Amino acid sequence: MARTRVLLLGASGSIGASTLDVLRQHGDRFQLVGLSCGKRWAPMLAAVQEFKPAVAAVCDAQAAQAAREPAKALAAKGIATEFLFGGLQDMSRLARELDYDVLLASVTGAAGLPAVLEAARRGKRIALANKESLVMTGPILTAICKQTGAELLPVDSEHSAIFQCLRGENAREIKRIILTASGGPFRTTPIADLANVTLEQALKHPTWQMGPKITIDSSTLFNKALEVIEARWLFDVKRDQLDAVIHPQSIVHSMVEFVDASIMAHLGPTDMKIPIQYALSFPQRIGQPVPSIGWDRMANLTFEPVNYERFPALKLGFEVAAEGGTLGAVFNAANEVAVEKFLAGASKYLDIYHTVKATCDAHRNVTQPDLDQVLAADAWARQQARKG
Repeated sequence: MARTRVLLLGASGSIGASTLDVLRQHGDRFQLVGLSCGKRWAPMLAAVQEFKPAVAAVCDAQAAQAAREPAKALAAKGIATEFLFGGLQDMSRLARELDYDVLLASVTGAAGLPAVLEAARRGKRIALANKESLVMTGPILTAICKQTGAELLPVDSEHSAIFQCLRGENAREIKRIILTASGGPFRTTPIADLANVTLEQALKHPTWQMGPKITIDSSTLFNKALEVIEARWLFDVKRDQLDAVIHPQSIVHSMVEFVDASIMAHLGPTDMKIPIQYALSFPQRIGQPVPSIGWDRMANLTFEPVNYERFPALKLGFEVAAEGGTLGAVFNAANEVAVEKFLAGASKYLDIYHTVKATCDAHRNVTQPDLDQVLAADAWARQQARKG
């Protein structure tokens, strides 16, 4: 049986590391043929030495400068991997030119969008951990996939759960898609105290181990807002078919309610290797990548409604999902800038939401945009958010 050839974009992040674990565990099924990284080049070079892909790209300028000599040292050891140091466009080049079967897109933020679009135009399977691609260009990306036959398979644990619950079901029988959220580290913090949240506090997620951007988004529920918008396009549903619930244990990854009041839920360990492997091996299920969950961890599963005073970002996300158009790109771009400012110590925790809300309020939405209009809205929103 021929191995599935995988192009991994974002190899040095948490999703990239989990993907490499899956490839390592199932080397008889998967072959890493290309990968990329941003600033963190050392983990990628270690992966090159282990997996010996055809091509590797270091897409950050400073990292590229630092990685050149170590890359030459690998070549001196007989590793024939071709290294690219041309910047972000190298990801698009790999997606456009490399011979692969599956693109696993795990680059955080809008930077991963061009490569995803290239893979879609080629009719490839896209294992999507880059939710921003659908948030920004949902109708555009899904239309390209329908035209070329490209597959969009979700890697986010929530969307993978929904995808699995819907397998074999009639989409017309969906009543509600219910996204679960842990509530992050501030689920029970007095709302008045959120104004004093520190960076250290915000980076301590109670159930998941993730990169800093995603961890901050999980604390504000901006991650869930982005997931709501993504689900709107990924599953082709309307705003009134989308809902969310707080589930602190993170065992139920999402649910689908059908028109007969039946609810299907997906449960499992809090480990991203499960949805990653499912996207790579679909429609097959293969040997488990992590230990089974113990029954003791499922003894007390609780659910509670979202407090939108505590989590106004999620309320805004539902509004953006309903509006569509260029507002998704603006919402995403403003959040990226606002989180960057908080991580850099240049703003306060609550400024993240206020910056995004003000930017969305100032935007004149284009309801049926083309790609150029989406990219223009993204650029405008970044400039606008930096003013705040």
